[in-house]
Amino acid sequence: MKKKIAILGSTGSVGTQALEVAQALGFSVIGLSADTNIELLEKQIRLFKPKVVSVGTELLAGRLKKRLLCGHASTITELPGASFGNVSGVEILYGPEGPSQIASLKEVDTVVIAISGLAAIGPVFRAAAGGKRIAMANKEVIVAAGQLLQQTLFKSGAKLIPVDSEQSAIFQCISGNRRKDVSKVHLMASGGPFRGMKPQQLKEVTIEDVLKHPVWKMGKKITVDSATLMNKGLEVIECRWLFDIMGDSIEVVVHSQSIIHSMVEYKDGSVIAQLAKPDMRLPIQYAITWPFRLEGPCSSTLGIADMNKMTFEKPDFNTFPCLRLAYDALDAGGSAPVILNAANETAVKLFLEGNIGFSEIPVIISRVMDHIPANNNLDLENILEIDRYSRLAAEQAARPVKR
Repeated sequence: MKKKIAILGSTGSVGTQALEVAQALGFSVIGLSADTNIELLEKQIRLFKPKVVSVGTELLAGRLKKRLLCGHASTITELPGASFGNVSGVEILYGPEGPSQIASLKEVDTVVIAISGLAAIGPVFRAAAGGKRIAMANKEVIVAAGQLLQQTLFKSGAKLIPVDSEQSAIFQCISGNRRKDVSKVHLMASGGPFRGMKPQQLKEVTIEDVLKHPVWKMGKKITVDSATLMNKGLEVIECRWLFDIMGDSIEVVVHSQSIIHSMVEYKDGSVIAQLAKPDMRLPIQYAITWPFRLEGPCSSTLGIADMNKMTFEKPDFNTFPCLRLAYDALDAGGSAPVILNAANETAVKLFLEGNIGFSEIPVIISRVMDHIPANNNLDLENILEIDRYSRLAAEQAARPVKR
């Protein structure tokens, strides 16, 4: 059966790679969403011919409509196969509700969530309530609302399959086995660009240094999270809700070669690992085609005979305190992960704007977590309220350290 997919966040790193997979496997792209990059979105529309698209504002929607009613020569050279000239018949939505509306379309069977941050919470829950398959590249929604999301998935019969390489690896290693037989999950981390450094050295790193990830090509926010190891901390919380595994059974392991993406250890002593080249298109494709494995754009031989050295080490919690803060939030439960995530998103934004230093990110997060008590009575409305309050608190906490 031909897949009919929507890709939310189609102009970002994961979204563009999801479109590569869709093109290679002949999927029908029904809907696309982007925030502000209408130039790239226009080219995607001309190539994939979706029925519905969404952008951030009414102004951008008007600009996109004008672009589609005339041809752009760059489209011909940059996207072979794209149509040239007047493109009509595409419904253009705008605003925060746009992606949620696309996620609800009856003809869409699979929704790729490539929107970063808690901005994806609406589309995720809409897709879950609609019984869709969700290829989930967003971890923040699971971190903040994992228990509520699992309840929604259970009621509707929707299937959520992780796209993050590490969570996809765990999903693959657990498939066919009983969850109660799992004794430990080994969640792999590349270590980021500052592996082996000491806290004093991190005080001098620049934005350019942070954005030079040694293995993966990703968006700016997730690249910063990888450098602080908060990305791995969020994945620990995500893993707890995706696979019903408690935090003390989730161990982060630094594996700089990024060949083993995660391992699952069982009660009988067996350890199952998933290995692959570091290519995000593989977990994206698997999330869409599961339980089948198809030859796609990333199908290539790993070259096991050439893997003559793989290293494993424990993470340095002293140099990378964000990882410890994530474990603390998971232990505290309730709204603590919501607070952690909101404070981190705000601190990363401030860092990328040049307002704080890299080492000040965990300081701000810690201040906010200490300031706001955890709330155990959560629904979507108060999760969003706690998120808003925590972001304001992070802005306040940053004032003494702003440059």
